[in-house]
Amino acid sequence: MSVSVTARRIAATAAAAAAVVGAVALPASATDHGHDGWHHHTRVAIGGVQHPASSRYDRNLNQEWVDVTNASRRSVNLDGWTLSDEDGHTYTFHHYRLEGRATVRVHTGFGRDSRTDLFQDRRRSVWDTRRDTATLRNDEGRFVDSVSWGRDHRGHRDGGDWGRWGGRHH
Repeated sequence: MSVSVTARRIAATAAAAAAVVGAVALPASATDHGHDGWHHHTRVAIGGVQHPASSRYDRNLNQEWVDVTNASRRSVNLDGWTLSDEDGHTYTFHHYRLEGRATVRVHTGFGRDSRTDLFQDRRRSVWDTRRDTATLRNDEGRFVDSVSWGRDHRGHRDGGDWGRWGGRHH
């Protein structure tokens, strides 16, 4: 009888140890996906928005941008993530990894992509001057974060001059 009790204890201990090792050995990419952007180990959000002061602002579209910030220490693969406005204009991140504690600025106009600046290569303004919402979604299409500005968004901060920090996170 003591042999079967000992065998059960050994089997239970081995199963518990395997569960712990399995949880620790998960690949880092498994922690990159959460339902709302505030992952167990990563924290990605819209860090700021600068929209045009007027509709005639189409001349320098690189002064129109959205900052996406990773507040965690771990890098996050943004490949397939999207940034969109209320009218359905959508920018999709391609082959981009946002390092830990870093920000990337997504400009509306043309330019050469770098670690800190990405360009949508658009010829017209994306962000509405009066009211709009910038929405960030992960590669599965799940909501991560958004920032809104304008009169129709009650309870949200208005961005003032250029709409920098155009509103409040949802």
